[in-house]
Amino acid sequence: MQSETRLKNSISFEDFKAQVLEDYKIAATSRECSILGRREVLTGKAKFGIFGDGKELPQLAMAKAFKNGDFRSGYYRDQTFMMAINELSIHEFFAGLYADTDIENEPMSAGRQMGGHFTTHSLNKDGSWKNLIQQKNSSSDISPTAGQMPRLLGLAQASKIYRNVEGIPSEKFSDKGNEVAWGTIGNASTSEGHFWETINAAGVLQVPMVTSVWDDEYGISVHARHQTTKESISEILKGLQRDQENNGYEIIVVKGWDYVALVEAYEKASKIARIEHCPVLIHVIELTQPQGHSTSGSHERYKTEERLNWEKEYDCNVKFREWILENQFSTAEELDEIDKKIKRKVREGKREAWLSALAPVRKDHKELVKLLTKIAKSNPDKTTIAEIKDKLAANRESIKKDIMSSARRTLRCLIGEETAEKDELRDWIEKFSLQSQEEYNSYLYEENDSKTQLVEPQYDAAATEVDARIILRDNFDAIFDSRPETLIFGEDAGEIGDVNQGLEGLQAKYGELRVADVGIREATILGQGIGMALRGLRPIAEIQYLDYVMYALQTMSDDLSTLLYRTKGKQRAPLIVRTRGHRLEGIWHSGSQLGGLIHLLRGMYILVPRNMTKAAGFYNTLLDINTPALVIECLNGYRLKEKLPNNLGKIKTPIGVTETVKKGKDLTIVSYGSTLRIVEQTAGELQDVGIDVEIIDVQSLLPFDLDHDILKSVEKTNRLLVIDEDVPGGASAYIMQKVLEEQDAYRFLDSKPQTLTAKEHRPAYATDGDYFSKPSSDDIFEKVYAIMHELNPKKFPRLR
Repeated sequence: MQSETRLKNSISFEDFKAQVLEDYKIAATSRECSILGRREVLTGKAKFGIFGDGKELPQLAMAKAFKNGDFRSGYYRDQTFMMAINELSIHEFFAGLYADTDIENEPMSAGRQMGGHFTTHSLNKDGSWKNLIQQKNSSSDISPTAGQMPRLLGLAQASKIYRNVEGIPSEKFSDKGNEVAWGTIGNASTSEGHFWETINAAGVLQVPMVTSVWDDEYGISVHARHQTTKESISEILKGLQRDQENNGYEIIVVKGWDYVALVEAYEKASKIARIEHCPVLIHVIELTQPQGHSTSGSHERYKTEERLNWEKEYDCNVKFREWILENQFSTAEELDEIDKKIKRKVREGKREAWLSALAPVRKDHKELVKLLTKIAKSNPDKTTIAEIKDKLAANRESIKKDIMSSARRTLRCLIGEETAEKDELRDWIEKFSLQSQEEYNSYLYEENDSKTQLVEPQYDAAATEVDARIILRDNFDAIFDSRPETLIFGEDAGEIGDVNQGLEGLQAKYGELRVADVGIREATILGQGIGMALRGLRPIAEIQYLDYVMYALQTMSDDLSTLLYRTKGKQRAPLIVRTRGHRLEGIWHSGSQLGGLIHLLRGMYILVPRNMTKAAGFYNTLLDINTPALVIECLNGYRLKEKLPNNLGKIKTPIGVTETVKKGKDLTIVSYGSTLRIVEQTAGELQDVGIDVEIIDVQSLLPFDLDHDILKSVEKTNRLLVIDEDVPGGASAYIMQKVLEEQDAYRFLDSKPQTLTAKEHRPAYATDGDYFSKPSSDDIFEKVYAIMHELNPKKFPRLR
């Protein structure tokens, strides 16, 4: 093993020795946490465990090169790294394992994520940004393999933007773009498409991204020969290696048990990425996984005896100890004493974390047992209540579920009674529910973002009608002119100004970094946006068509929409996703799959403007708040004429607010997007036969009709029809649930509430395909007429 190192050249032997021994302590602490953590799961104190044992040494080397302002985007093996940058203590490690809901005890997610999912806090308690360049940063982990990669790209690109675009406020976010984004991923997860898409994009963009591949030759039980061509990710990526004529990657291969080589590799990678803004791939080979993949199984089931023996010999902690002894940095006796102290310290930290997690639960437990004892004494059904109380009292390690369930089952025993004790129990349940809601159900959305103010478009007396795309273009121009932190990027968004010319000429005016073309790679377009938003920029990520959002849906659903929730309000990414959908041509360019998006993107706003003036207002509104959003422009609306406002950049469409576009008395029609225009056109034909409909534009699906204006309309008309282009049971079913169940509009209905939707299949091509696939004016007329026929057959005789 290498015993001499350039590391000694810059500091004294004693200082170097102190650093080595400190690293040994961190590695030993992390390993002991992994061992005891697994034990806690197997004994039932924790639900699940996945640990970083076998990966300690490379993470120590990475931590040495990681500087203030840098960001990590990793996965659930990186506990040693988090300990090395002083962002994870023993207490916090075990608090995460026990799902402690106190963010002070468990700062990674306040018990919302399983252990091993790490983060740092970017926001102060009041929601303002911390100074990110004065701390070491980790974006919040997610479990889906390679899901961290798209976000990593954006974290790196932010440095490029801050270095090369003038005028952006950067005091809290960047020091001249000198920050590196550090990614980690397991070798098996490099098989995922997100990995390849990200690696390619970073090479094209030339951003300061260092990706470490922790290679222990397995993906759970599946060996690398089934995962990777040539069984080596660095071998098959050799074509990306930069040379004198071409940009590309610096690719470094290093053994995961060689401390000196690891430290030198990470120092080299840091300098290249930080100074040159060149991406680096570090393939860390010959790693081990001493306890197997997770607590769900044992690796003895699928590894040979030869492999298991090799892992014992080449365990990076074992090799590190050998190197320390070989170079006389310490003696075996001294290291043994360090190990003993660490084992004791980890045991103590584990115990403290367990008691801290239990303390509030035991308080609630004691309080409820006392209340149930009082109720049992005064109630005729003493036996049942006493049994509930005794069972709860006997369980000294009750969890919150046990406590709440006992209270609710006791309340059922009191049906038909009205006593002071019952009122006290009701109050206790309500208080516990509110407490639990804050612990488990809060921070899905930014608390102050849901209701925004309307700023109407203003028009000159001689205002002309223009192609609607002009309104978008000029509004984006006003945005980029007044908000230097904004930028937009997507397929064809730059040079030609997007496929519908909504950005025409803006790249020439604001530069290739602020109005940028990108490759055909939707997942990493989203990732660019998430990463840059995490670092204080206000990106607008353009997906060319709503149909293509499917490529990015996993990133939107698992990463972007859950970020605020899974960090309990400690990180945010106020990304705007711009796309266009609804009616145009055929299966792949007429997307209106809102039902799926509504269910998968809770945590984001979903906005469906009927025209480009409304869309412009939404963009302006969103830039004043912090909740991420998807804005779906009408694909067939760019060449329609709209009056040109004189206050572009200032108009605002309120979020969560409907608009009644036509008053009426006979029937409430609720719709949105392109279909809304067809409803408006049909309304005149209905008026000709004596039917006066009220038309409400939803505008905002998430959040939905916060003022309950649809309820007020149904209360007047007593009839409801929801029309959209989604499949049956899609967004129309969601709207019905909101109106009938949440708003209680069923109370005012005199007729069955109905929907009119597209067919179950994707829309067929061409005008005829659209006519027979999606609601047409004829369909709308006949549907409304049939409802009125049922009401008054004489006035509205049967049509078909």
